[in-house]
Amino acid sequence: MSEQRAAGGVTVHEAPPSRILVGAGARHAVPGETERLGSRRVLLVATRSAGAAADELARALGPRLAARFGRPVVHTPVTVTAEALELLRAHGADSVVAIGGGSAVGLAKALSVRTGLPQIAVPTTYAGSEMTPVLGETKDGVKTTRRDPAIAPGTVVYDPELTSTMPPGLTLTSALNALAHAVEALWAPDATAATDTWATEAADGILTALPGVLTDPQALPGRERLQEAALLAGRCLARTRMGLHHQLAHALGGTFDLPHAELHALLLPHVLAFNLPAAPKAAARLARITGGDPVATVGALARGHRGPTTLGALGVPRDGLRAVAERVAAQPYPNPRTPDADAVTRLLEDAW
Repeated sequence: MSEQRAAGGVTVHEAPPSRILVGAGARHAVPGETERLGSRRVLLVATRSAGAAADELARALGPRLAARFGRPVVHTPVTVTAEALELLRAHGADSVVAIGGGSAVGLAKALSVRTGLPQIAVPTTYAGSEMTPVLGETKDGVKTTRRDPAIAPGTVVYDPELTSTMPPGLTLTSALNALAHAVEALWAPDATAATDTWATEAADGILTALPGVLTDPQALPGRERLQEAALLAGRCLARTRMGLHHQLAHALGGTFDLPHAELHALLLPHVLAFNLPAAPKAAARLARITGGDPVATVGALARGHRGPTTLGALGVPRDGLRAVAERVAAQPYPNPRTPDADAVTRLLEDAW
């Protein structure tokens, strides 16, 4: 479902067909889901981190498995998509199943939208992109995004058991990536009562469950709560327009080939500090959830990552920040505060 403003201020809700399976062990239903689609030749796309789960699924698919592509890349480079497309066509695949994080889901989307084949997404992180009709692709160092109902997976399978082996660092950064989807929905110009509700519940679920999961990574109830929150955050991303946070992540990630979740995690506190004074509704909701200062709460979580927590640590050259800021300011995404080049440069300097 997407929401658009029609003439006279009327909000139009559009819901693409989708099927969502949720629960421990849900992954075991995937072979049956491919059969339900009438598929006899499945291309399995999997990230390396989901190798064990992909092996299990490959065995379960049996003769329905046509081929397997195990090299999806962050930001979905078109060169990698072309390589996977060649494999798909060579083996006569008639459906695509993605298992893993956002890289696998993104590649499956890119393949599906080029071929019209049905796709099933089995996320193993909290990326949320499996719930969206959005595809971000990179060509020659520039990342562009597009929306099309045909991009969204027709079936999504959420199994919290698949997230139980996520290391603490990825758990943290992936959950903050999902939180960014919810936060931007709260200040989006096309927010509705429905997206406000989903975004608030998603933010509450992430900020409530994440500390406990980081302490006990095997705690399945906490993992379930995070996965449910990521589902809702993904719905928000599908239904509202992205703002400065996602624009910066796209500009920086595409230009400097940065890890997606870590980039989102470190940017979020800085964008919150920039936008919340101009977004009182979002500020009030997040303050109720955190019981205090949302910027301080999210910032403490982000700084707790044992990996890179600054743009400098990610390898972004400081002398490249101004060009990114100018590009963002020249064609800004809708945002509660106008992102002029000087202000965005200061934000990026702080994040650097």
